[in-house]
Amino acid sequence: MTYYDDEHDSVRGGASGAAPEGDEFQVDLPRIEAAVREILLAIGEDPERSGLLDTPKRVAKAYGEVFAGLHQDPADVLGVTFDIAHEEMVLVKDIPFYSTCEHHLVPFHGSAHVGYIPALDGRVTGLSKLARLVDIYAKRPQVQERLTTQIADALIEHLKPRGAIVVVECEHMCMSMRGVRKPGAKTVTSAVRGLLHEPATRAEAMSLILGR
Repeated sequence: MTYYDDEHDSVRGGASGAAPEGDEFQVDLPRIEAAVREILLAIGEDPERSGLLDTPKRVAKAYGEVFAGLHQDPADVLGVTFDIAHEEMVLVKDIPFYSTCEHHLVPFHGSAHVGYIPALDGRVTGLSKLARLVDIYAKRPQVQERLTTQIADALIEHLKPRGAIVVVECEHMCMSMRGVRKPGAKTVTSAVRGLLHEPATRAEAMSLILGR
């Protein structure tokens, strides 16, 4: 079996059929290749023609990358914190991401705004960790509502903040390129936890998010 290693952007094989030791990103590439070939045949294409000959292999590798979040643990990202005695809100906004709609397996993309109020001990995580957290949950078959909730719940579980807010804005290709065909339509979802339920605190967060 062959595996996709997202961290090193490479394909690795194991003669025994087992994943290489320590490999956290296991995707059965040959199985995906076979499935893609069948899809091409099913829609009336010729998978042997020159333009499609390597398509199953390319799609398999791409799937290993876009679904790598299935094999990543948010605890590994949020496990490192810093004691700087910070008591006010921390917000990273306009985090771009791409995800895949689990209903049609086509992309949706947009921006996430992630904020939290640190616990009373004032410990914070690295700013880049918030962006990595978004990617972990985005790189899975997803729906936007669950993506938003998972990011907020992971903040609460691993950072124990006094409050958290996540706002996600996306365009869905399943709505833009097919079906109702409304390109440019945006879907906005939010999740708030703890002190961010308080109207004044939530209003402050939203003013920071909406201020351009």
